[in-house]
Amino acid sequence: MKLDLPTKIYLHQPDFSLVPGVLFQPGKEETYLSFIGNLEKDNFYFSTPLDSNNIQLVSYLNGKAKKSLEARFSDLSFYHGGTSFLSYLFKERFNLIGQEILVCVFERYIYLAAFTDQELSVFNIFEIQDKADILKYVSILIDQLNFDKNYVRISLFGATEQNGITEDWGKSYFHHFRLMTPHSNQNYPHGFKHLKSRGLFETYWQFD
Repeated sequence: MKLDLPTKIYLHQPDFSLVPGVLFQPGKEETYLSFIGNLEKDNFYFSTPLDSNNIQLVSYLNGKAKKSLEARFSDLSFYHGGTSFLSYLFKERFNLIGQEILVCVFERYIYLAAFTDQELSVFNIFEIQDKADILKYVSILIDQLNFDKNYVRISLFGATEQNGITEDWGKSYFHHFRLMTPHSNQNYPHGFKHLKSRGLFETYWQFD
């Protein structure tokens, strides 16, 4: 940690926007985010291209926090926390069925994505209190998208003993439910492999 290595910062925060690539204009990030609420003046805005530039994920960092990080690391790049999960889903999209909901659990939050005929329909982040909230948000999404409850497949990443999520639990509510472990593009030396046992998506897959 004392070395000044190239550093990627992933920010898991509710303030972000997905902008179609054909509409995206560099330098307009603040404008895209202004629709989600009032923004402070001293923000640093950034975006990440996904799905072969078809989508830009736009977010921001407080300017004071950015300066603190720059005082510690000379080579910094910033990404919204949902970047890794979305990039993985786009890579796996051709393995998805016609109606698919994918959930990534981390601490007290979930990323919730839905694909219709292998095209992204919904992507958002929600705060949860327990696993019952996962049922709530997934059920709401099924209704909103008019998915068939007997056909839609629910895939969940990040299940651990701590959050009490099992396949039996999921299958008691959804006909097609599965727990998933992402294919890994991250390799760890001896002594650090235990990081994957925490269920964090980023320990398996990072946007590159």
